[in-house]
Amino acid sequence: MPVTENALDRSIARARRRLVPFLLLMYVVSFLDRANIGFAKQAFQASTGISEAAYALGAGLFFLTYALLEVPSNLIMHRVGARVWMSRIMVTWGLVSAATMFATGPTSFYLLRLLLGAAEAGFFPGIILYLTYWFPNRIRSQVLGLFYFGAPVAFIFGGPFSGLLLELHQTAGLQGWQWMFMIEGLLSVVVGIWAYWFLDNKPDDARWLPAPEKQALLAELLLEEHERCAHSPCGFLSILTNLRVLHFVLIYFLIQISVYGVVFYLPTQVAAILGKSVGLEVGLVSAIPWICAVAAAFWLPRTADRHDNHRMLATLTLAVSGLASVGSATNRPAIALLALCVTASSFVAVQPLFWTFPAGYLAGSAAAGGIAMVNAFGTLGGFVAPNLKAWADSHFESSWAGLYFLAGITLLGAILIAFIDDRRPSTRGEARRS
Repeated sequence: MPVTENALDRSIARARRRLVPFLLLMYVVSFLDRANIGFAKQAFQASTGISEAAYALGAGLFFLTYALLEVPSNLIMHRVGARVWMSRIMVTWGLVSAATMFATGPTSFYLLRLLLGAAEAGFFPGIILYLTYWFPNRIRSQVLGLFYFGAPVAFIFGGPFSGLLLELHQTAGLQGWQWMFMIEGLLSVVVGIWAYWFLDNKPDDARWLPAPEKQALLAELLLEEHERCAHSPCGFLSILTNLRVLHFVLIYFLIQISVYGVVFYLPTQVAAILGKSVGLEVGLVSAIPWICAVAAAFWLPRTADRHDNHRMLATLTLAVSGLASVGSATNRPAIALLALCVTASSFVAVQPLFWTFPAGYLAGSAAAGGIAMVNAFGTLGGFVAPNLKAWADSHFESSWAGLYFLAGITLLGAILIAFIDDRRPSTRGEARRS
């Protein structure tokens, strides 16, 4: 038995070293392609004559097709495998993103944004599902935390990279924003082609895993899958009326409202704290909360896995983030910046903790569809957050009302996490630890 345990530990370590850095690269590239429209906004509008209303509509249309196709995309990946499907997603979204350089007005812009959402649909839930194929419950939170480095890393380095490309104005007859869309889109294509040759669908396909390690990992994962199927829904249709899954959907929706409330307004808040307009200095200071988020995404999931207290730690993390977001409204710059660091760190770190609940509960096609459904509704938080904030600011005639309103939603999410039924059937790995 010790030999099996050592083989299992070695296989997990080997899979983590091989897969996580590449998946992190994929995530960073996806964030670049999703966020670059914001960096190009001013130059893009000046060049194409697109109005503010048309720009806002086009930017939002991405989320429409993205949310609608999340579940079908994940079900297809579960059937055909991640190697082909993840490669397809990255190549097609890279080509569509690069094609945005040819947008000439509202109609072409709308069409390209709809196509981009359709092309990218299923990427994030596909990665979450893929990790369930490779990593047992007892290590999955740590792996998810490492994967979540992608969001803050993209915020830290994506802005300067996109800004540099925007400086290529009139180079070879192209506008800077055209160079940005083309280069970042083609980067996705290159990574997508690389994914086809690099990724293996499941441990059974991995030639780089020695036979004893492969057998130990497969045995652990198969046992967990069977035990989940014995106590949880395994078919896709069964999740649609499952109260526990709907509980996950509501929680993640509230988390994403909170997250986008920070993402959309953090540079503006930093500018207000510094008393400066948005520029290089504000951009550099805005990176500080995301640097803190990298540390939190590393430390909190490891702590949760070590002590097996994901629900309690996720509840406290989200509650602290809500309280800290209120604290960021102070007029004292040092305290306000510290509060923003705590808020951003907590929002990033709570998400890998949250995903251990649906990933540890669902199995089979229910996992593919359920994870995608949770993420699809969460994506709608990107629509809801700015509108809720704008309504609250206007209704209560206060520039801080929206922030307080979003903080209340965050605290509600923390309460709902506290009532998650996180009981899992005991697995062989858990029995060994006890």
